[in-house]
Amino acid sequence: MSITTLPDLVGSPQLTGLNRIFERPHGRPMLAVMSRWEELTGGTSGEDYAARFAALAGSGKDMHGEARFCAALVPAGARVLDAGCGTGRVMIRLAELGYDCVGVDLDASMLAVARKKAPGLPWFQADLAGFDPAVLDIATDFDLVVAAGNIFPLLAADTEAAVVERLTATLRPGGLIVAGFGLDEAHLPVPPSITLSEYDACCAAAGLTFVDRFATWDADPYDDGGYAVSVHRR
Repeated sequence: MSITTLPDLVGSPQLTGLNRIFERPHGRPMLAVMSRWEELTGGTSGEDYAARFAALAGSGKDMHGEARFCAALVPAGARVLDAGCGTGRVMIRLAELGYDCVGVDLDASMLAVARKKAPGLPWFQADLAGFDPAVLDIATDFDLVVAAGNIFPLLAADTEAAVVERLTATLRPGGLIVAGFGLDEAHLPVPPSITLSEYDACCAAAGLTFVDRFATWDADPYDDGGYAVSVHRR
């Protein structure tokens, strides 16, 4: 796999000073258990989040590393689920590149920004821990699920396995899940909550097979650092 992009600006080793501001969201799982993201932001940070990323883009930062990483895995036209889509930065770019995308997030403030930026794309408010595509009339034949930023460390405690299982169920046979997240305090706005071995165990339990792991969204080899982008296949 060869991808020449800048690393993810969310929790990347190269931009650790931004980690505690720029985190992609998730929300509250079922039974009103509050997620770490909601504890951190109150679920009202959409406009501020979007403004900060707009400022970064205006300064010349490359904001599309995740999208190009995904584009190296599946061809244009493939179906992509952006799990924890936030304000839509990744999904909107993938749609521009010709992908058939669906975005899901529980943070209403984030989705409001996404819908304003791209009203023609499908955005759904749903909890990933209880995500049921059938209820939303979403076909479960995705070629790729992407969970960029720090989705898994920002979930509610003890919902990680359920989220992996739910996301796996949306994939066609042979489909891929890509998740990038921080593993230490230098790459997270909250205390670390999931290790790579724990994440891999969740994936194995859901029937996924490990494919590869990278240190950044530009596919640098993983070197046991504090940020990882993991690829698993159904």
